[in-house]
Amino acid sequence: MKKRSLGKTGFEISEIGLGTWQVGGKWGSGFSHKKADAILNTAIDNGVNFIDTADVYENGESEKAVGRLVRSRNERIFVATKCGRRLSPHTDETYQTKVLRQFVEDSLKNMGLETIDLIQLHCPPSQTYHRPEIFDFFDTLKKEGKIRNLGVSVGTIDEALKAIEYDNVTTIQIIFNMLRQRPAEHFFGEAAKKNIGIITRVPLASGLLTGKFSASTTFSKEDHRSFKGDDVLDYGETFSGVDFMKGLEAFEEIKKLFPENTNLPAVALKWILMFPEVGCVIPGASVPDQVVSNVRASDLPGLTSEQMNGIRQIYEKYIWPDISKEKW
Repeated sequence: MKKRSLGKTGFEISEIGLGTWQVGGKWGSGFSHKKADAILNTAIDNGVNFIDTADVYENGESEKAVGRLVRSRNERIFVATKCGRRLSPHTDETYQTKVLRQFVEDSLKNMGLETIDLIQLHCPPSQTYHRPEIFDFFDTLKKEGKIRNLGVSVGTIDEALKAIEYDNVTTIQIIFNMLRQRPAEHFFGEAAKKNIGIITRVPLASGLLTGKFSASTTFSKEDHRSFKGDDVLDYGETFSGVDFMKGLEAFEEIKKLFPENTNLPAVALKWILMFPEVGCVIPGASVPDQVVSNVRASDLPGLTSEQMNGIRQIYEKYIWPDISKEKW
């Protein structure tokens, strides 16, 4: 597993990490700690040393599984979690330092850790980015030894650019994949100037880039990919904001750029790693075999210039006309 520097955190982390949204279960299906343990340990066994979780993932059960992993292993495992999404309503007015402190302390308790390597504001409302007192508060938590670094998981490029105006923001987590390329055009360069670590999420566009879906694919009512409306998931998290059918068309064209029997999910991850500004990509996994498949992306040869150009042209043909006016 190759490693990269995560910006000014100074962390040397595996370029393939693990996102834990669906570790141990999926929405509405219950949480299995046995399943979570198997996935998490498979990740570490295969060279992953960066785990991303959040206090709202399975109502804290994901954090508990991550904490148990860290305490049971001898390797240095870097843990990132998030706070803010427990607020109800999730509005700028409800973002208060007292509540954020409680969230951080709850996460520490869930994981059984003394310090969180990276705490991230979890897609806060746009107005919150203009409140320095919220960002300054995390310096207090750092002095108290509760956190080592502050990052922000953002929904839009504008929010990412605003977040890195704060000197204590060390990382940005952002959606980036073959079907959502604008961060490379409008954010990566600015992040590099400030040595900001970039963590990329939704790398497989909610499965669109795996080659496993077709026009007849349906999702259960508990699956987030069947949900509609910004009140459920903001910023185009599902399918990275791309129309499902349009995304399928685009990916059918992308597949033609590679030989048959190519590990398509690994190629999609490798495409992200072709951008040197990226510190880490965090695909999820619902079974251990998916972890193994994802990790293989690190050792794949780089995509050719013809393949990179071909993907860009397909993106411009199928995706760009629909999203060019969107902030993200």
